[in-house]
Amino acid sequence: MLAPISWRTPPRHYGPWEQFASLLTEGLVARGHDVTLFATGDSITSARLVSPVATAWSEDDEVDPKVAECLHVAAVFERSAEFDLIHNGFDFLPLTYSRLVSTPLVTTIHGFSSPKILAVYSEYDARSAYVAISDADRHPTLDYAATIHHGIDTDAFALQSTPGDHLAYFGRIHPDKGTVAAIDTAARVGLPLQIAGIIQDQGYFDEQVAPRIDGERVRYLGPVCAENRAAFLGGAVALLHLIDFDEPFGYSVAEAMACGTPVVAFDRGSMRELIDDGTTGMIVSDIDGAARAIERAGRLDRAAIRAAAVDRFSVDRMVDQYVSVYEDVLAGASIP
Repeated sequence: MLAPISWRTPPRHYGPWEQFASLLTEGLVARGHDVTLFATGDSITSARLVSPVATAWSEDDEVDPKVAECLHVAAVFERSAEFDLIHNGFDFLPLTYSRLVSTPLVTTIHGFSSPKILAVYSEYDARSAYVAISDADRHPTLDYAATIHHGIDTDAFALQSTPGDHLAYFGRIHPDKGTVAAIDTAARVGLPLQIAGIIQDQGYFDEQVAPRIDGERVRYLGPVCAENRAAFLGGAVALLHLIDFDEPFGYSVAEAMACGTPVVAFDRGSMRELIDDGTTGMIVSDIDGAARAIERAGRLDRAAIRAAAVDRFSVDRMVDQYVSVYEDVLAGASIP
């Protein structure tokens, strides 16, 4: 299992790709599979850990990202003969090593950060079995073995049937994630908004978000660690996920629903795959629609929301689907 090394695996607070690698690795080990995890040296896992890089480059200024990633990826392929299969959860760079080894490769495509990286995926389409994390994120020119939604540790997100009186925003502080849209929506309905997440765009935060933070109507809590995420999400009337890009998957959406918290989201990317409109949340097209949806969302059955999330986003379901892909690849099945 090749994890990214931007953050520790599992992440302390932010790190969705590392979270995926951790949950899948632990799920596979629990099933009795022999897994070697390539991740940072401070990672925590029940698998065999191999760590050419001691710490993550987003957490240690002394680490050069390009140097660390080159050493990290090379380590996997230099030992490829030891493995029945390599699962690439890292992005497109490992694909460029794939023709140098005979070990089968499965690649989870977490999204396309730029149209320019498509050239790499296209070049190595026949060499790796690609897995999309949502149907919405499938590129029409690529072949895929499957679409597999991420799983979450649903046991870590208990039902909170009686929420507080505030709304929640959870994600990167970045224009793509709609932080300002969440602030505007909360102001429109007169409810306090609690914001949690890393600041990824400092200029956006300083110019458009920080002036709106007053500690009462709008509070910024900073990053929320894994241990406090359930309380933060479960305590909200609704999670505002008013994204301004076609998001391949939203961990915070699944995690909020696992607490019984409905999600009000813009109709972008994978949101209609994750949210049952009118049952587990509301799909809207603009801030006016989001404001109107909040009252209806607050009346939804929170126990039913959690039940749906547990059914659809369990780690067991994710592991089952990936094992099926592995079996097909190892059996030599053609990938459509």
